[in-house]
Amino acid sequence: MTLQVRDIDTFYGTSHILHGVSLDIADRELCAVLGRNGAGKTTLLRSITGVNPPADGSILLDGIEIAHLKSHRRAWLGVSYVPQGREIIPDITVAENIYLALLGKGRKGNKVPTFVFDYFPALKLVINQKGGTLSGGQQQQLAIARAMVQEPKLLLMDEPTEGLQPSVVEEIEPIIKRIPSERNCAVLLVEQNLDFVRAITQKFAILETGRIVASGDIGELTSDVVRKHLAV
Repeated sequence: MTLQVRDIDTFYGTSHILHGVSLDIADRELCAVLGRNGAGKTTLLRSITGVNPPADGSILLDGIEIAHLKSHRRAWLGVSYVPQGREIIPDITVAENIYLALLGKGRKGNKVPTFVFDYFPALKLVINQKGGTLSGGQQQQLAIARAMVQEPKLLLMDEPTEGLQPSVVEEIEPIIKRIPSERNCAVLLVEQNLDFVRAITQKFAILETGRIVASGDIGELTSDVVRKHLAV
């Protein structure tokens, strides 16, 4: 089991956001976390990365307790994060954005790993452009590539299709689906696009006011479940 989250409680200041959340993700598994706005989805990811660590509970990565480690220690142990909004550094090149990600794992270098272009051939064409000049789709590809070069055990993605045109979503869908088996990692993504989720994931969990209210294999994400927990 790559990730085991057990009964975590997370706060923003005095606001209690996550209430006893538990979640398991197996090796090479792709799982989606769903929920209405404000349900606590991003807080869950931030709890796992250590940006907003839980006050109580346990987070095991390959059997190692990481719940109270600093973010950089979690990254060294194998947690990589594709944040909502991508957070590309705009004033440096695509290549330099990737080099910084490599430095984050203690690996110096001035060469982009070749597998990046196997997944994202379009990045090869813009490798010397500044990050801020890229389209939204290119920035999302770079954000994913930047996380992948860290060779994570667990890859977290926060709304990877947000703001992207349908044609771009169709391009990245098979790429994300390939990652767990080909890069030997588990993937946990927060997503609103149900068609996208159903197409690529094996499991789902739904958060509602900071609690898991439904979970299971993706085939169990029925219309009734969607109406009950996700309809606005």
